[in-house]
Amino acid sequence: MSLIGKQVEPFSLQAFKNGEFLTVTEENFKGNWTVLCFYPADFTFVCPTELEDLQEQYETLKGMDVEIYSCSSDTHFTHKAWHDHSEAIGKLEYAMIGDPAHKLINQFDVLDEEDGLAQRGTFIIDPDGVIQMMEINAGGIGRDASALIDKIKAAQYVRTNPGEVCPAKWKEDGKTLKPSLDLVGKI
Repeated sequence: MSLIGKQVEPFSLQAFKNGEFLTVTEENFKGNWTVLCFYPADFTFVCPTELEDLQEQYETLKGMDVEIYSCSSDTHFTHKAWHDHSEAIGKLEYAMIGDPAHKLINQFDVLDEEDGLAQRGTFIIDPDGVIQMMEINAGGIGRDASALIDKIKAAQYVRTNPGEVCPAKWKEDGKTLKPSLDLVGKI
């Protein structure tokens, strides 16, 4: 069952951000765009490269009214320890959600039941808290955060321009389509 178009359900979890612990709820995912990035575990190999890559796009995404949250089944305490001991993770300015009970991981259907860890899931959530994009990679395949920029721009465009859609490889200020009977069979 697809999560696209579904409202983020209520949750409350602890996170680590900028030297502090904080509570994150579904309300944090409202009012601006959100990228929620699930990853398997702290102190691993591919995960720090992905999270550091997200950090490298953080300013660009913030300029697009996007907030980033990462989430694994580790605790917020483990996130702090990783942040304090890893050069890559020490750079992170966005919240790292701890989900040891798999509440958010199960809600977004990214639990690898065999390992008890989150899969590499990326979700774009609109300002109303509705899931607009999801992508799940196999454990050994790292993600490229720069690919999120065009996807978010397309989602933002479609949201503010009802009746228009963005074709493949669409870039900001690119040509869009207005689905109609006149277009049937002409694309």
